[in-house]
Amino acid sequence: MTIEFLGAAGTVTGSMHLVRAGGRRVLLDCGLFQGQKDLRVRNWAERVPDPRAIDAIVLSHAHIDHSGYLPLVVRQGFRGPVYCTEATGDLLEVVLPDSAHLQEEEAERANRRGYTKHHPALPLYAAADAEAALRLVVRRGYDAPFAVAGDVTATLRPAGHILGSATVELGLGGANPTRLVYSGDLGRYDRAILRDPAPVREADVLLLESTYGDRTHATGAEAELTALVREVARRGSALLVPAFAVDRTQELLWMLRRLELAGTIPALPVYCDSPMAIEVNEIYRRHPDECDPPVAAAFARGENPLHPADLHLARTPEESRRINDVRGPVIIISSSGMATGGRILHHLALRLGDPDTTVLLVGYQAPGTRGRALEEGVEQIRIFGVETKVRARVAQITALSAHADRDETLRWLGGFERPPRVTYLVHGEAEAANALARAIRTRYRWNVEVSRDGERVELAA
Repeated sequence: MTIEFLGAAGTVTGSMHLVRAGGRRVLLDCGLFQGQKDLRVRNWAERVPDPRAIDAIVLSHAHIDHSGYLPLVVRQGFRGPVYCTEATGDLLEVVLPDSAHLQEEEAERANRRGYTKHHPALPLYAAADAEAALRLVVRRGYDAPFAVAGDVTATLRPAGHILGSATVELGLGGANPTRLVYSGDLGRYDRAILRDPAPVREADVLLLESTYGDRTHATGAEAELTALVREVARRGSALLVPAFAVDRTQELLWMLRRLELAGTIPALPVYCDSPMAIEVNEIYRRHPDECDPPVAAAFARGENPLHPADLHLARTPEESRRINDVRGPVIIISSSGMATGGRILHHLALRLGDPDTTVLLVGYQAPGTRGRALEEGVEQIRIFGVETKVRARVAQITALSAHADRDETLRWLGGFERPPRVTYLVHGEAEAANALARAIRTRYRWNVEVSRDGERVELAA
């Protein structure tokens, strides 16, 4: 029995781990690399050894850095089942076609405007590849073991990260049965919208994310958002928010509505400029069982807790373009969350040069992304092949992260009734992973290793 780290080892993107057991090969997650160019170019190579020989894929959740390579692996010959939760299956029907569309759109724009080094520029994959991947999706419920391939079984448990997110327990049969648990992206406790991550009692081998293993999240997100919205209202300016279409947009809409109802902020015009986020809003409505009790109760009463008083939904390109003429005070929420693509780029290109604009970063910004560049205070940024001056104010609310921090991760580990034989840290930059390894050794005295890119390790006892 072995596991091979094919992504999200030493970095927070490209999640992909290949498990070999009993002659079977199972892939945990199948994500795209995002961010730095040296990572993104790896998406163009065949990352999975002989995709036709993979028996099955089990997804922890629908974020593109965990699911976005599926269309490619299918194009390369994979034909097995892709197991995930019900809500993740719903989200995949939105995020995979959207990812293909964005890539086709970017390739077309690069060819038309001539800012590509490749002639012609090609999309990483097309809509047809995304549709082919969706035909392989098999949905499973939480807490009920199911057969994956041969002697390999899986159990999914709520992870609290985004809608449908799960920790994955693989039962690996054979002469030395092994229980492998993969945290996926672990969520947070006492967070708006979603329920807490469910405990896991035991594992022989644990794969654990370490995104924020070197820090704790700040508190007071509502107070920070309140101050920013009030300032936008006072100045009559624009608040521009790059936000992930899945989870972060919904949390922001919920917070704005909650603050409006409390009379803490004025009800400003709010534009949700993301067709995918609009669809995801409806998917949340279909899965109240995964929501935090107050949100679930609001849905049950027929209310929409994700709808601020003056919400405008921009589905079509024409509706998006009309926002260009909107003057403040206004709040514009648009994807992508790291400003790597999508409609947010049009708003940034138009408004970054205006010192009255505030750009609000509300999530993790991976190295090499425009979001990270803005976070680090660059004076200009390249959008659509053009250098754009950054005169806008850049603010950040770190308390909105959907990832467990160091203390929340340690809290989740406290639910184990016995220590795993070994814990491998994945999905974290080196500094964060090494810090979390030290914290786990200090608190629990577990055997902890930091995964290395491309490494294959033995799992057998």
